[in-house]
Amino acid sequence: MNLIAELRERGGVARTRSLILAGVSPHVLRTLKASGEVRTVRNGWVALPDADRMKVAAAKRGVVLSCITVAARCGLWVPDSSQVHVAAASHSGRVDAGDAIVHWARPVLPRNPDECEDSLENALVLTATCRPFEEALVVWESALNKQLVDRAALARLPLPPAATMVLDAARPFADSGLETMVPHRLRWMKLPLTPQAWILDRPVDLLIGERLVLQIDGGHHVGAQRSSDIEHDARLKLRGYHVIRVSYHQVMNGWPRVQALIMDAVAQGLHLA
Repeated sequence: MNLIAELRERGGVARTRSLILAGVSPHVLRTLKASGEVRTVRNGWVALPDADRMKVAAAKRGVVLSCITVAARCGLWVPDSSQVHVAAASHSGRVDAGDAIVHWARPVLPRNPDECEDSLENALVLTATCRPFEEALVVWESALNKQLVDRAALARLPLPPAATMVLDAARPFADSGLETMVPHRLRWMKLPLTPQAWILDRPVDLLIGERLVLQIDGGHHVGAQRSSDIEHDARLKLRGYHVIRVSYHQVMNGWPRVQALIMDAVAQGLHLA
């Protein structure tokens, strides 16, 4: 068996025991370690020189990447992933994870001992218990929107109360975290909120009531995209809709003023047909 190819198949990092059980010769393993083509991570673990550094660090410390770190690595919308989160077995002794945040909770899905990265399902559950509700909701809705997890399958898992609450609120329609945050922040107004409502041949970010449209601009709203948005805004207004267009910065860093604009429009009845 080709050891290098087997290691590549396993993501570049693996337990030596698993490699030997798969048919890798111990002699070949020792030879490649001596030549530097394979390096020892810690006792019982080896890696290729160009292996994912985060996985190598996890294997070295006896933990697995998890929580929002896995969510970010899966391409989900994560408000802040600067701090590395890892998980350790509940029966583990002292773990030196450096500056990483360590989670000790029992996983809802069994962890493969050969993996250095948690399943997305386990990562989502830890996110629900680790992060504030709104942040967790953003991550869960992003996973549902990208169809990386199945809602019905998640519901059948033994979820802790925090994860059950997030799942109950999560919907698969938001294309970005902003489109999750805004409806969540406006639910107290007890008005119909329709994300991605299709109006005049295009979806709008959020339809409030019957006629109030909230559009949220990201960094891509420039050039031709911006011109198209302005044209669509004009068509909406001609059909009796009222459009409020705000930026990412306004939602993330100036929400009270955005909310005040929406409240003012609702007070004037601009959300009604």
